[in-house]
Amino acid sequence: MKLFLTPSSHVGKAKAYLLSEVLHNAAQKTNVLLLENVAEAEVILVVGSSLPNNTAFVGKKVYLVSEETVMNNPEATLANAQANAVDYVMPESAVGFDGVSNVKNIVAVTACPTGVAHTFMSAEAIEAYAKKQGWNVKVETRGQVGAGNEITPEEVAAADLVFVAADIDVPLDKFKGKPMYRTSTGLALKKTAQEFDKAFKEAKVFEGGSSKSSNVEEKAEKKGIYKHLMTGVSHMLPLVVAGGLLIAISFMFGIEAFKDETLFHGLPKALMDIGGGAAFHLMIAVFAGYVAFSIADRPGLAVGLIGGMLATTAGAGILGGIVAGFLAGYVVKGLNAAIKLPASLTSLKPILILPLLGSLIVGLAMIYVINPPVSQVMNALSEWLKSMGEVNAIVLGTLIGAMMCIDMGGPVNKAAYTFSVGMIASQVYTPMAAAMAAGMVPPIGMAIATWIARNKFTANQRDAGKASFVLGLCFISEGALPFVAADPLRVIVSSVIGGATAGAISMASDITLQAPHGGLFVIPFVSEPLRYLAAIAAGALVTGVIYAVIKPKATE
Repeated sequence: MKLFLTPSSHVGKAKAYLLSEVLHNAAQKTNVLLLENVAEAEVILVVGSSLPNNTAFVGKKVYLVSEETVMNNPEATLANAQANAVDYVMPESAVGFDGVSNVKNIVAVTACPTGVAHTFMSAEAIEAYAKKQGWNVKVETRGQVGAGNEITPEEVAAADLVFVAADIDVPLDKFKGKPMYRTSTGLALKKTAQEFDKAFKEAKVFEGGSSKSSNVEEKAEKKGIYKHLMTGVSHMLPLVVAGGLLIAISFMFGIEAFKDETLFHGLPKALMDIGGGAAFHLMIAVFAGYVAFSIADRPGLAVGLIGGMLATTAGAGILGGIVAGFLAGYVVKGLNAAIKLPASLTSLKPILILPLLGSLIVGLAMIYVINPPVSQVMNALSEWLKSMGEVNAIVLGTLIGAMMCIDMGGPVNKAAYTFSVGMIASQVYTPMAAAMAAGMVPPIGMAIATWIARNKFTANQRDAGKASFVLGLCFISEGALPFVAADPLRVIVSSVIGGATAGAISMASDITLQAPHGGLFVIPFVSEPLRYLAAIAAGALVTGVIYAVIKPKATE
């Protein structure tokens, strides 16, 4: 007998694991084969007090058994399952008068450019809303450490809707054939109910291949560029973080120590070679590669990597990487559409024809047309940023700081952040320091406001302030979003003023930072740690005081 084991929803993960182990041991002594794929099973063994609402079980035989029975006599349980299983009938409580299930099975995927805040905050919002509606829900997060809470094939099969909240390109092939709706993490977080209403009306069956679902094709032209850029930034960030911190550590041995192979057994030089020679040398290529990947899927990746590396070696910096990524993506996409081959030769396109022709066209364009003028522009920009006077530095810091606080992780924030990260590749580190200082201001400022004017905030808001403070220290601007949702205009105005203050102080003090993320944890690696802390504190205090003054008293 081929059997599939599933616990009821009330059975915890630890107990489910123990039950599985007990039954696996019992199955080895019998002719029962426990499967991981429900589609191939002859009998479904449900451990718990009630049958679940799962469309994947339709047409199968099921046997319901209690946890105690399984634990006390697993071999008898398997024998009874084989002898007494009955045809699955959807629970009455889950079926409406029309015979259609009222309990929806929702699977969701969330992903943001940095893979930190919006990824998990939108996942929490989706899960909370779905459970409030009485639906079954599972949310898979695609963060910087990979996929978390992964959705299984059985859960995909049972799903009524695939809800994708992603600001970057993510692989979705396992959802082929299921109704899918795509939106941004920001909308999923702030307008969850509205997005689910649209999802059930606009979702279209996902055909596979490209990760775009047909319901967003009309919006692709407007939102595509931002999504492609953020896909590149998302994959570049780990290289910038690792490389920047390793370079900063090498400087801790002395400004010139990394040039002397005899000092500290060559450790400073080794750190510089890893951080600057490898990680920083790859960052633009990886950025361009994944911009192209977002546009043209896998065939664009190699061409984008090559174009990005040519931009790096020519000194074209982040501007060259942006051009290389988009050029590679659209060239490969165009070639893929234009080249028609017999079915027997189609497999050659992604591994031979597209990479070869794409690399040839993009490579020659980068070398002879794009790199020379872009390199000159980047050199001029880098020299201007390095030599700017205090007044210009304050103006730039004010602008970066204000942009970081306008939409808390939205497009304006990401534009300022991407510019600052990109300048790291050109050895200009002051914008990055200003951007991080400003990005920490809104959540810390909101926490300060709850401390200064406690009577103006509800108990829940004061608790949110504590969480906001911790998130701010970690450079997660989205920690202020609960306050933005409740009082957008006042929060944004006070945050922009405070962020501009922090950015201006950081730039005026000529503070440098080579790591694009980390908040409080990377402050030891800035050029002036105490001044940097003072800049962040000043900006947060400005935000906190302004908001505490202009906020009306809340009603419990």
